[in-house]
Amino acid sequence: MRRRDNPYSRFVAWAKIVLPLAALALLSTVFLLARNIDPTQAIPFAEIDVEELAREQRIRAPNYAGVTEDGAAISVTASTARPDPDSPERVDATDLEAELITATGARYQLSSQRGEIDSGADMAYLQGGVVVTTSSGYRITSDAMSTSLSRTLLESEGPVQADGPAGRLDAGSMSLAPLPDAEGDDSANHLLVFNKGVKLVYTPSD
Repeated sequence: MRRRDNPYSRFVAWAKIVLPLAALALLSTVFLLARNIDPTQAIPFAEIDVEELAREQRIRAPNYAGVTEDGAAISVTASTARPDPDSPERVDATDLEAELITATGARYQLSSQRGEIDSGADMAYLQGGVVVTTSSGYRITSDAMSTSLSRTLLESEGPVQADGPAGRLDAGSMSLAPLPDAEGDDSANHLLVFNKGVKLVYTPSD
């Protein structure tokens, strides 16, 4: 017996034909209206010198912290550091900040525009506008200074200028080290020495 046709069956039959055709038409429209991509247009915020990054390995915000043989705490930080290709134990750094706190509580803060950290020699070399601030009230400036990473030793590599409680002081060199008779004593005091043509302009306090 022949099944009776009805509107719902006719709708389903037509839908099986019309819907695939409509989907095909929409898909072809997408390809026709799509814009061509210009590969020569670079992304504004993606201008990166890949060759420079590959050539110069840089470390951002490196830091070093430790305790010296005579009990002083030392820390060194920088904005960036780049390993020396000729010596992996040395790194060139920019915007160095160092702090030395002796076992007796004296504090020395150092800053410079650039420098070098040599882990093999246990030394840090600061260059370019070196500034040393002491907890005793002195502000010392020099073109270059060096500090040990394993013991309390700070030396200038040229003339220094200092402003402090006693007034204005100019000298050919400066050094900070433990007292000679207190080496090996973790609680030893340290001596800040100015030499080589010291000139002091004394400013008496009120």
